[in-house]
Amino acid sequence: MERKHGICSPFIPQRNTLRKTSAEIVNEARHSLRVQSTQRPFTPRNGQRQLFGKSSFRTDDDNRPPSTFSLHAQNFDAPDSRPGSGTRLSPLDHKPKFPVSCDAEDPFKAFPKPPTDPLEVKRGLAGARPRLLRAGSLTTLPTVEGHTDVKERLNPGLGQKYLSAKGLTTADHTEVHSGPRRTASESRIMQPGVDSGVRPTECRAGWRTGLRNVDSTTSTEEDAESLVWNNAIAPLLQQLEAVATGSSEGSMDRLCDLCDSLHGTLAEADMLGRRCKRRSGILRTLFRLIDLNSAQLNLHIAKLCLALCVSGNNLLNICKLIFKISRSENNDILFQNNSIIDSLLGVLSSQDVSVSGEALLYCIGTLKFLSGNSAILRLLLDKNCLGVAQKLIQRLCVVKDTYFTIAGHILVQLTATLRNLADHPESRPLFVSFSILSELCLVLRNHRKDQDICTNISRIYSKLSSYSECRFALAQTPGCYQLFLELLSKHHQKQDLVVRLLFTLGNLTAKSDEARQQLFQCEGCVDTLLQLYDSYQRRSDSPHAPQQKGPLSLSKSNALTVSLQEDDDVLVKLVRVLANMCIHPSVGPTLASNTACIQLLMETLELRSVHESEELLVNVAATINNLSFYQEESSILRHSQLIIAKLMLKLVLSSSMDAMLEATRVYGNLSQSKDVRDFIMQNKVHQFVVTLLDSKSTEMCFSACGVLTNLALDPPNRVSLSLEGAAPKLADCLKDFGAGDWQLAGQVCRALWNMFGCGSEKLLDTHERESLLEILTAYSDEEDALKWTEADARDFHRSYWELEFLPIAQKLIKALQPLDLTA
Repeated sequence: MERKHGICSPFIPQRNTLRKTSAEIVNEARHSLRVQSTQRPFTPRNGQRQLFGKSSFRTDDDNRPPSTFSLHAQNFDAPDSRPGSGTRLSPLDHKPKFPVSCDAEDPFKAFPKPPTDPLEVKRGLAGARPRLLRAGSLTTLPTVEGHTDVKERLNPGLGQKYLSAKGLTTADHTEVHSGPRRTASESRIMQPGVDSGVRPTECRAGWRTGLRNVDSTTSTEEDAESLVWNNAIAPLLQQLEAVATGSSEGSMDRLCDLCDSLHGTLAEADMLGRRCKRRSGILRTLFRLIDLNSAQLNLHIAKLCLALCVSGNNLLNICKLIFKISRSENNDILFQNNSIIDSLLGVLSSQDVSVSGEALLYCIGTLKFLSGNSAILRLLLDKNCLGVAQKLIQRLCVVKDTYFTIAGHILVQLTATLRNLADHPESRPLFVSFSILSELCLVLRNHRKDQDICTNISRIYSKLSSYSECRFALAQTPGCYQLFLELLSKHHQKQDLVVRLLFTLGNLTAKSDEARQQLFQCEGCVDTLLQLYDSYQRRSDSPHAPQQKGPLSLSKSNALTVSLQEDDDVLVKLVRVLANMCIHPSVGPTLASNTACIQLLMETLELRSVHESEELLVNVAATINNLSFYQEESSILRHSQLIIAKLMLKLVLSSSMDAMLEATRVYGNLSQSKDVRDFIMQNKVHQFVVTLLDSKSTEMCFSACGVLTNLALDPPNRVSLSLEGAAPKLADCLKDFGAGDWQLAGQVCRALWNMFGCGSEKLLDTHERESLLEILTAYSDEEDALKWTEADARDFHRSYWELEFLPIAQKLIKALQPLDLTA
């Protein structure tokens, strides 16, 4: 009795519109469309700590802020009385006139005169109010204790204003001295009609009342401050100066201790900020210590100066001083043992770019250097550096055009700092919770022409997009895909920016069908990607590249190798984006029908060698495999199958296991075609495929079984396969891997079933046939088949066993049994 033998369908995944089991979903992915992975682009650390590295496009900009400079005590303004902008104001031409209506008998008509000052005498102003004095003259002024401030007599109610202003600590508020000295801000307040709040003709009415109300309160506060000054602060300042003039071995440590004591005393007396009237004397003493050139001491000085709320030029110089110290990695330990980082974060939180832009630049530049140290990196996270950074980004994104350039400089340092912070695992939830990924997209839109900012942000995205929570947060940012495409088009020649944006897009499209569709639907998406593909594929053959005659020197040879590797890195990331995108059912057919896309993929296979461009060729093969799933009539790939089969030979015959695997997968799909099957047999590729069954890799065996399943569709091929010993090898593969991988076991059975079309007795001897029948019988018993499976995975394996293995195994058992047993 002759037994009818059907043939298994070709090895090609079929989309099932019905509800899929978990096994079917995994099966479909394994058969056909796979996401490609790749390594994140490597970013070497800059060995030198500079504001702008050698690769910065600001390198040739003479107006960029310098990284190297000298600082001395003479660079500081001792009274710290300049306006917050750091620029001197021109003297006012207006000369205030006293009221002429004052009665001659009025005892206040003869205004008290300050002590004669030689500078004022020379200027002919001995009888007028004292003007703002230069820094150098402040040390010669005696304190005038007996006079009540003149402005209180001229301006009734001003005493109340003075009292209410004492608590202010903003950078643009200037301190009020107890003596006859006046700052520029005070001069403005004293001028009638400007900001006095009282008409000149009303001056006499409130004099006495104002004096009575203010004198007692002011006197009490001044007495308390004088007591603290005389008993605690002045002695500390004297000790600082005395120790500084000495040359003992431990003087620096002693000076640091004295600075800490001074800081603590001022804090206890509530005299930090601008609340101390004699703070200019403290600052003069501190500034003179800077010339001792001790990094440790200068950090203590800087911390105290920032606590005293220096502003203008002094704030800038203090930030420069800290920046200069941070340029040496040897000084990192000083920052770990000092709370100066809190002071820097305070500056970033409180200062405005329009007033202190350059100070902010050096401040964040310091944090950029320090964030390269893993220990300090952790400190920055604990001190809410990311929260401060988010607020600063928001302020920088709304600056006026006048400050756009300095805002850009600051953002270069800020984004570089965030790039370092992104390395720490605990930073990722903070990047998400503070919405920094979305904020950075806004920065990219505003500064899309700035290559330094764009590159830094691309590095942040390439690091964080490898993690699901960050990927999701970035994907939820409106317009991010279109923005990335615009940047790829605009900066297409900047390899380090392009490769990171492509890596980020590859991560976003790796596990999200929605991301694949959104990217594909962006205006000019496919054209932009294919133009980049073509550009980087042909860069090494550019007509502008100089032609080298004779042998290349070692340095030039290395440079060309690096250039080729960089171009390949871009292509690897770009092809990965294409491979991921085409998984979407509405994207795949379009790409498979795009002539330019298929042509570029085939061109890469032709031009590149596996030895030099292994990862690129593997990714190209995987993309072709994904696209081969779509067999529409319009598919260009479908009409180019034979050409692609020929190009795959170099991968199959290479020494790279990854290249062999991808090429075998492509042959598994393309071998549906009779022409491709004939090509495989004519070029003896089938011999190589049979040897892959000896591989210890289940993935390699699975792909080889797919090719053999299709080759066995043609009766002549079965004889050739039997001569290569395919059937016994398939049986061994089933025995070795079947019980742990029911999908592989099912594919082995399909290949055997197709090969048995000419009768099992011609492929296996009696012993081999009985052994195979024994294995199939044991595997067909559910209890025996799943007894070694862990309980929590049993349902998963059972679904595979029922769907993939059992139906075809039962057919094979009948085919292998003797005729008298099946009659």
